[in-house]
Amino acid sequence: MIRRPLSATCGIGTRGDDERARQAFPAGAGRGRHGERAARFTVSLLLASCLAVPRTAAAIDAAAAEALMLDNGCNKCHAVAKKKDGPAYRDVAAKYRGKPDAEEKVTYHVTSGEMVKFDDGHEENHKKVKAKSPDDLKNLVNWILSLEGGKKY
Repeated sequence: MIRRPLSATCGIGTRGDDERARQAFPAGAGRGRHGERAARFTVSLLLASCLAVPRTAAAIDAAAAEALMLDNGCNKCHAVAKKKDGPAYRDVAAKYRGKPDAEEKVTYHVTSGEMVKFDDGHEENHKKVKAKSPDDLKNLVNWILSLEGGKKY
């Protein structure tokens, strides 16, 4: 069997899956009785493993996230470490830490305008965050979720 480096099979967007399968497993190179199907499955697994590499905290632009937060007036009800009318961002991060749908839930909360209840009992619509691009919004949400400390309540 011909062994190729992982980088050769992770060339995303350079060739189609069939071509990668033929390259990784040339004719007669240990395909067994399942042939192309096994080769495609193996290549698909390799591609999936390349895409599953988690992003690091270094990819977050904290200054841009804080600027977006200030531009949208989020600091009126929220602070990083202290509860105001809304929860501290660190507490939000603690609430969702380790949950697979954390980014989706926080994004929904800051963009949907859903009804929120305050400690004094009154309710109002949460202000929708307006960002220039979806990447800016995603950066804000990931910045919030990256904050250490906080408490769940």
